Amino acid sequence: MNGLPRSGRLLSLDVFRGITIAGMILVNNPGSWSHIYPQLRHSQWHGVTFTDLIFPFFLFIVGVAITFSLSKQIESGADRKKLMLKILRRSAVIFLLGMFLSGFPKFDFSTIRIPGVLQRIAVCYLFTSIIVLRTGWKGQAYWAAGLLFFYFLAMKFIPVPGFGAGVLTPEGNFAAFIDRIFLTGHMWSQTKTWDPEGLFSTLPAIATTLTGVLTGWFLRSDKPKVEKTMWLLLIGNLGLLAGWTFDAWFPMNKSIWTSSYVIYTSGMALIFLGICYYTIEVLNWRKWTKPFALYGMNSITVFMLSGLIARLMAVIKFTNDDGTKTSLATVLYNALFSSWLPPMTASLSWAITWITGFLILMWIMDKKKIYIKI
Repeated sequence: MNGLPRSGRLLSLDVFRGITIAGMILVNNPGSWSHIYPQLRHSQWHGVTFTDLIFPFFLFIVGVAITFSLSKQIESGADRKKLMLKILRRSAVIFLLGMFLSGFPKFDFSTIRIPGVLQRIAVCYLFTSIIVLRTGWKGQAYWAAGLLFFYFLAMKFIPVPGFGAGVLTPEGNFAAFIDRIFLTGHMWSQTKTWDPEGLFSTLPAIATTLTGVLTGWFLRSDKPKVEKTMWLLLIGNLGLLAGWTFDAWFPMNKSIWTSSYVIYTSGMALIFLGICYYTIEVLNWRKWTKPFALYGMNSITVFMLSGLIARLMAVIKFTNDDGTKTSLATVLYNALFSSWLPPMTASLSWAITWITGFLILMWIMDKKKIYIKI
């Protein structure tokens, strides 16, 4: 049998997840937000950088994992109602973890940000899992295409009061209008009038997750591994081409998760997964994979800890001789890096140190067989 064993675990997927998590730590923890290489920043609005690939990659991976997890349980005869309860529970836990991270350490519920990365993951996981439980792969493909087309039509043709239809500026787009109706006072503090993980833009994010689901079905097939690699790379490149083409009508934009952005980033995810799959599953080059596999097996743990530690290091402050206060993060950054390295190099070195530190922690957890599952 050339396909993945029904009960098997795909190492290349764990490695892909681990690389994505390491990338997230890299872009979320610069030493100085004023000194960052362009590709390690989000696009200011339209466009795609390396940083803009991280979140859709993770949702894509969630989709692949849903296929492996749910199909395995369904094939073993698991009760659908019990499966639904597990899905609801897991979605709620992920959402609440995101809310905890949003509120930490002040927990001011009058202004707490309701959307967020984990919150969007929870919602995408919930709705994608329901679709998978109730449809086959064709139905899932229709849902993905339908969500992208509906989102395109809404964003281009539904008029926003004071702006009109088809306006894709930060405040004039339809997704931002929906955010202001339902989330005023509870949005990202840097915008306050729209949220990059807002309500309406979560619809195409569900489509991103469904592209992962469809990829999961293909990976579980009995096709030869080399053929799977070829198809992953081919469809991935077609996705890049389609995304760039669609960009002319609906620009690629991470902040409002445009349909062209979904197609392009899903294509990029297919290519990246295809490279991992060929290297690991076909050529059996596995010695280099251990660090990333460690990250991939405890991804939510790394995400939560990195967010909590970064916030703690920002709120713990030392009083200077002149009465001003300096955060622990700034003290350490200045002492270890910025005092002797060029600004951009120092900032990147700080981020790489975070990656290394969490890798050591994941290695210790792996040695002790600690894997935190939700």
